[in-house]
Amino acid sequence: MLTIYQTTATDDIAAISTIEKGCWINLINPTEAEIAYIAQSTEIATDFLKYPLDDEEISRVEVEEEQTMIIVNVPVERDADVNYDTIPLGIVLNDDYIITVCLEDIKLENDFVKTRVKGMTTYKKTRFILQLLQKKTNLYLKYLREINRHTEDIERELHRSMRNQELSHLLNIQKSLVYFITSLRANEKVMQRLLRGKALKLYEEDEDLLEDVLIENHQAIEMADIYSNISTGTMNAFASIISNNLSIVMKLLAGITIVMSIPTMIASFFGMNLLGIPFADHPYGFAIISGIAVIACCISIIILMKKDML
Repeated sequence: MLTIYQTTATDDIAAISTIEKGCWINLINPTEAEIAYIAQSTEIATDFLKYPLDDEEISRVEVEEEQTMIIVNVPVERDADVNYDTIPLGIVLNDDYIITVCLEDIKLENDFVKTRVKGMTTYKKTRFILQLLQKKTNLYLKYLREINRHTEDIERELHRSMRNQELSHLLNIQKSLVYFITSLRANEKVMQRLLRGKALKLYEEDEDLLEDVLIENHQAIEMADIYSNISTGTMNAFASIISNNLSIVMKLLAGITIVMSIPTMIASFFGMNLLGIPFADHPYGFAIISGIAVIACCISIIILMKKDML
């Protein structure tokens, strides 16, 4: 999908139908025809437009023939319960155009078109890139807070019942945090390179904004590390609890088996087809044997309770 935006005379961002200098071109999972059209119209290298379409592409900065490509990883929320991922976002620019390329619709128009951002214009490409990085770093922080709330809810559920569903959610959270930490650290290296001013020309206010974004990115890394440690500790703790509960159940079942085997054993002895069986001719023989079995069971129960097996 191809959409083109440009700053109007009233400093709003509006969609336009043709490519003009100073515009912002947003590509979402573009076709080969759209890539060829943009490459021809903007004289941007085709490879720069295709690199971000690889979902395994790493965050980096490349400068070639007055063209700059910046790839960062941005967070996305999946349909599965408590499941987040990161995908590459490419930002390609030259003197006249700025292009964003992504495999999925990450709602960039919500960040800049529907919501007015102070000081944002499509002509100020460096400021646009920094504001975009700030928006996506804030999205990491938002998702991390959601993950923390989900973790607390799962912990409360696990205290009430040990179900595979809650443990599966914890595993999803752990995977999401690993993706976040890896992507945030890679993004930090990209921002540090941008701060050196070789890939992008930075003015003083741009440097201040980029430093703020770096601080927020570092905060997100620390939050993700903390939540990852909490999630790992929670999973280990509940794994130990489940193992301990299993041991308790097995011990109880072993005690019950011992108690139940006593009347079975007594009945087996007195049920043998042999001469001279005690109480064979006694009128209350069955009651006596049943009483012996009950007494033996009671004694075994007392012994097992003292040994904490019942």
